[in-house]
Amino acid sequence: MEDLLFVLIPWKPFFTILSFAWGASIGSFLNVCIYRIPRELSTVTPRSYCPHCKHQIAWYYNIPLFSFLFLRTKCAYCGGRISFRYFLVELLVAIFFLLAWLKFDVALGHRPLALSPIADWRLTPIYWLIISGLVLGAFVDFEHLIIPDRVTLGGIAAGLALSTLVPSLQGQERILQGFLRSAIGAAVGWGLLWGVAVFGKFLFRKDAMGFGDVKLLSAIGAMLGWQAVLFTLVVSSFVGSLVGIALVASGKKEMQSRIPFGPYLSFAAILWIFWGPSIWLAYLNWMLPEIPY
Repeated sequence: MEDLLFVLIPWKPFFTILSFAWGASIGSFLNVCIYRIPRELSTVTPRSYCPHCKHQIAWYYNIPLFSFLFLRTKCAYCGGRISFRYFLVELLVAIFFLLAWLKFDVALGHRPLALSPIADWRLTPIYWLIISGLVLGAFVDFEHLIIPDRVTLGGIAAGLALSTLVPSLQGQERILQGFLRSAIGAAVGWGLLWGVAVFGKFLFRKDAMGFGDVKLLSAIGAMLGWQAVLFTLVVSSFVGSLVGIALVASGKKEMQSRIPFGPYLSFAAILWIFWGPSIWLAYLNWMLPEIPY
């Protein structure tokens, strides 16, 4: 009977749609967190309200993605403008959750969009958790130049715990190996960026990097391993430099302006989740071609 149900019910399309919808819903909650956490407000109560008129938003005006489009970027009660960030976060998280689900394949076969495959279904909800934290940290840092400790320190603790419970998160089979790989990743992430911060302060005679970035890279290492730390640091530095140069050249920033680094760390870590191992292998093959005998 169970085999018959498995054949009759289109499980893959169902979970594909569910992953996108669940991601949009989590994105809606993350919008609440992005607004309230830096202001030290509760993320649970009161219900969602308009930041302009403080009117509580009815459920039918709070449907992820659709409500923003239906209301045409304006509050239904006061006409105040709704930031595009709300729609962007919901859409990004929905897409990221969908991609994390599409990575799953028991046979480790080729996945859509050349995604790096995973055979352990437990990694999908873990990746959802990691992505949620990275998106939260990125947008808070972008707007307020801080990264909440619940993202960084919480990420380190969660990475150690999850790597112990699900060693395959670190590419391992045994509990102790998973924990040790996570601890090494956290230490490498912390040590590398802390060293950069200390050297930058010595060189420029002022803080060159926020300590929240150090903790964030350590959390990435605890969750994804030391290889992800190296990849994240290289990619985020490259992308951050390009964006910084573009902002200075356009006159939107000055050379001494502080630019948040958390969004670029988060972007690179999410890139690692989906395609990192493949990109890293291609890079090594390019840098270290086989030497003919």
